[in-house]
This record gives sequence, C-alpha cells and structure tokens, in this order.
Amino acid sequence: MKKTILLVNPPIYDFSAYDFWLKPYGLLRAGGLFGNDCNLLLYDYLDRFGPDFNSVDSAQNDPWGRGQYPQERQKKPQVFAKIPRFFNRFGQKRSHFQHFLQTCGPIDAVFIQTVMTYWYPGVREVVEDVRRFCPGAKVVLGGFYAMCCPQHAKGLGADVVVAGDALDPVFELLAVGRRQGAALPAWELYPRLKTGVITLTRGCPFRCSYCYVPQSGVGFAARPLAECVAELEYLIRLGAENIAFYDDALLYRPDEALFPFLEAVLRKKIRVNFHTPNALHARFLTAQAAELMVRAGFKTFYLGFESHSEAFQNQTGAKVVSDDLSAAVENLRRAGADTDHITAYEMLGHPRFDAQQLEGSMRFAAGLGIRVMLSEFSPIPGTPDGELCRGIVDLDEPLNHNKTAFPSLYLGTKTVDYYKELCRQLNRRR
Repeated sequence: MKKTILLVNPPIYDFSAYDFWLKPYGLLRAGGLFGNDCNLLLYDYLDRFGPDFNSVDSAQNDPWGRGQYPQERQKKPQVFAKIPRFFNRFGQKRSHFQHFLQTCGPIDAVFIQTVMTYWYPGVREVVEDVRRFCPGAKVVLGGFYAMCCPQHAKGLGADVVVAGDALDPVFELLAVGRRQGAALPAWELYPRLKTGVITLTRGCPFRCSYCYVPQSGVGFAARPLAECVAELEYLIRLGAENIAFYDDALLYRPDEALFPFLEAVLRKKIRVNFHTPNALHARFLTAQAAELMVRAGFKTFYLGFESHSEAFQNQTGAKVVSDDLSAAVENLRRAGADTDHITAYEMLGHPRFDAQQLEGSMRFAAGLGIRVMLSEFSPIPGTPDGELCRGIVDLDEPLNHNKTAFPSLYLGTKTVDYYKELCRQLNRRR
C-alpha cells in the first residue's frame, strides 16, 4: 500500500513579508526524491494562486509575479516589546489547513519546510495541528532553521530534524524507496504555477563573515547542465512565467554552469523572465555575462554591495568594492538592461556599522543611476558577525535573529527610520 506524504510550507510570523518569488524549493526537491510507492500531497500556506485564496487582492501581482500575502494581526512576542511595529501572521488561514487535514485521508508523514530561524512560530503551528488531527503521522523538519538551530527545532515536537541534505534516515524511518538518478522537484503538486525557482550551482566559494553558507560545509559545485535544463523546461510546461535563481554564487566560474545554461536557453528559444533575488557578485558580472543574461531573458538584477568602505570589505570577506559595482552596472547598461530593474543591496544594522559608512555607500550606488534597497541584518548564530551580537541580543532565542527587530534594537528606531527615508529619497531622485 502506498504511503501518503504531505509537504507543508508554513505560514510566516513577522513584522512584514512579501512574495519575492518565495517558493519552498528544498521541500519540493525532497518531494521529488520519493519513488512511485508514495502518494505526495502539498499544502503551501504561501501559494497566492492556490484554491483557498479567494480574495482578488491576494492574487494581485506586480509585472514580475510578486505580490502581497494575506495577513492577520497577532499579539507581539515579548522580545519585540520595544519594536514600534505591528506583528502579523502571513499566509492562508489556519482553519483552512485544519479542514484539509480532516478531509485528505490518512497521512503517514509530514515534511515541513523551514526558512528563517525567527519564523519558527509558523512551524510550531503546523506541528501542533498535525499532532492534533493526524496523531499517527511522522513529522520531519528540514531547511535552514532546522540546520542552523537543530536543538531549538527539536523542541517543537518533530520526530526527525534533518541536517542539510541528509535524507537517508528519513527514507529508512518511513520504509519507502528513494528515486534513483536525477529527480525533478515536485512542482506538479501546485494546482496553478505562475512563478518558479531554480539553482544551477550549490554552495559558495566565499567566506563572508555574515553568511551561514561557509559554516554549512557545502562546497561550491555546478549541477549537471542537462538536469538544470530539464528542470527549467518542466517549470515552463507547468505554466511558470517568472523564474528566480536561488544560487549563492550564480556568476562564479560561469563557464561551468551559467554560460552553458544560457546558451541552451537561447538555442532552444526558451521565453521566460529570469530574476536574481539572491545577491549577485558584481565582480563577476562581466560584459560577456551581462550580454548573455540580457539576451536570455533576465529582467531584474540584484547586486550585493554592503559598503564602499575598503576597511569594512576587508573585515567581512572582500566580496565587492566600488569599482566592481560601477563596472557591473556599466556592463548591464551596455547590454541593454533596464536600470530601473538594477538594484544594489545595502546592509542595515551590521554590528560594524560605523566602519560600514552606510550613507556614503548608499549615495555612491544611487549615483550610478540604479535603485538602492536596504537589506536588514539578521545575526545568524555560528557566523563571525552573528557572534558579535551576543552582547546585544540573546542569540539562543531565534526570534532575536529577526531582521526588522535587530537593527532597531542595535541602532535605535530613529536611526533605522533615517536610513529608510534616505533610501526612499535616493530612489525618487533617480
């Protein structure tokens, strides 16, 4: 008899949330590994095109498929008492999921995606409902929170907390087969697919002091080209019109991954909009890369630019300097990219804030004729920069990793508001 496996992408508890091409890619890839002896189901609280989202407003998109989630005001956790913002729950109503569990039939196991460490209240909610309505189901947590805070995650009541890609114990626990060879993510579980995500590589060769990837032990490697192209074509067959890259180092060693992929897209005359919400390394955005990306259908470009201060760059990984950003923007402009859709990420709330020279960095990026976006700092345990924050907040409570709360607790609300207003002004002046 087939085992029934339910994949769940939980709701978000946070001050703000926006569908910025957000999809549970790791969960779907795990789902694709199950063989024919399993029956897969998906409940994505954040699927704005799902059957339970009946409001017209909830399905409104910007030109590239992004949009607002439905939200409900929540009581603010005590650790956020000093943050002058409303706290919300984003996604489908809890009662809808409870009804789903009551009517979907017996479930043998529930896989729950985790992302931000401080979003764990949504994970806890799902675990509680599964325990109530499907008490016999095995509960498995995987994803970033499960990997970064495994002891805390175990306290939510799951049967298994998966570290990284170590899924073999899960298959043994459920006594089910694992699909052999390359497997496509389980995108077919969506009733209506408008946006998708993909990776061409795994890992990152850099050791940025604020990033968890160097702590994960995952080395940089390119995925097989045929596998990536098949995944892209599958997404398009299912209706995806906008596809975001989730790579941590998409432009690194492009002859191994990005360039062959883009040449295949052009050769096959594939028409789709590509996006880069993960920060691109401006140093590697050469004229050749820019020309290929624009020709292949890239529409939005997000460039990492934490500071124009050489001292700050040297302290945090020396990923990109001002000349790198200038050259990347010029290469994109010459290739025909729309500068309205070129954005520089600027980090707000870094523990080395004084050395960062944030205002000068913002003004420099805006002076290139591109947009500036503040990327609020989240202190991640185990990273060098995260550990600098232990005297500011209690890192053992994942809510304190919240990217909205930490900058305000560290710098003060007035300072945070000043830089947010400066960002708005610079973008209006373009």
